[in-house]
Order: sequence, then C-alpha cells, then structure tokens
Amino acid sequence: MIIIIIAITTLISITAFKDRGLFNKLLFSPYIIRRSNQFYRFITYGFLHGDYMHLFINMFVLFSFGSAVVSYFNYYLPSKNPTLLFLELYFGGLILSSIYDYFKHSDNYGYSAVGASGAISAVLFATIFFAPMQPVYFFGILPIPGIIFGGLYLFYEYKLSKKNSDNIGHAAHISGSIFGFIFPLLVKTELIQVFINNF
Repeated sequence: MIIIIIAITTLISITAFKDRGLFNKLLFSPYIIRRSNQFYRFITYGFLHGDYMHLFINMFVLFSFGSAVVSYFNYYLPSKNPTLLFLELYFGGLILSSIYDYFKHSDNYGYSAVGASGAISAVLFATIFFAPMQPVYFFGILPIPGIIFGGLYLFYEYKLSKKNSDNIGHAAHISGSIFGFIFPLLVKTELIQVFINNF
C-alpha cells in the first residue's frame, strides 16, 4: 500500500508539473471549496507537490517510516487490519491537517496549498508514539531520540508559523503530527502503556 501511494503521488505530481490545468483542479483552495463544494480537494492536494525536491523529501520520509508504522500496527493491534489502519492514519492526517487553514483562509482567494506533508507528519509521529526512544536521523546523519526530535520539530514549526514568512504550511505539519501521535490511542486507549513502556 505504501508503494502504491508513493507511485500514484509521484505520477500525479509529475503530470501536474506540466499540466497547470490539472494542478489547479486538484490543489487545496479553501476559497473554492467553500463556494463550489469541491470537498475532494481535501484529499487530492496531497497528491500534488510544488517541485521535485518537495516530492522527493515527502516520499522518502513516507517510505522510511511507513513500513515501520505498519509493522507496529501488525504487532500491537493483531486483531486489526494494518493496511486499513495505515490508510486511516494517512488520509486522516491529510484531511485533518488542512482543517485549520480551511477556516483561516476560506475568504482568501489567493491562498492555496499542495503536498502530503500533513499526512507524512502523521506517519512520522505515529512511529514516534510506538518507539519514542528510537533514533530519528536528522538530515540523515545526526541520531536524535524520536520523542526529542518530535518536540524540537513541533517547536520549530510553531515558531515559523508565527513568523508567517514563507509558503510552507506549518499549521498543517503541526496538526498532522498531533493527529499521528494520538491516532494509536484513538484506535485502542490501552496502547498508552506501550508508549510508557518504550519510553
């Protein structure tokens, strides 16, 4: 399933790089959604990316952590379907991470967003929930315990969201991360013990 999502996202993103009509039909635009009821955009924007680097980073992180979180679902939730849980995590993160910006920018014609970063953040933080002390390699080099990396990441995203000086959806990153971290508890509250035991 992870490979399928990566393949579809890559195909649509690369196609939309060359086809601006397709790009505009799929991007996240609160203004258009509100006035035209095009709610499909809450999902389709996650299959678009701003450029090749944006696409590569998101798909690399998804590939790196996606299989790990599916393994955790399979191990700690043996009675559940791990593929279905992953889809709920991924697309739940994608949708919920855009809710804040939807209400904030619903009257702003010029605002739009693309990218699966909210969903990717959800996958990353679900992994941190199950293995909080497992190192996350910052820039692929420096190992940092997941729970510390997560805290630093949220602080960094919060500070940048306050500056509002770039075109990155920092609020989406934060929302997706929080959703990903609590997702296991939404499935089974008793999993809090797993987090405590692995801390």
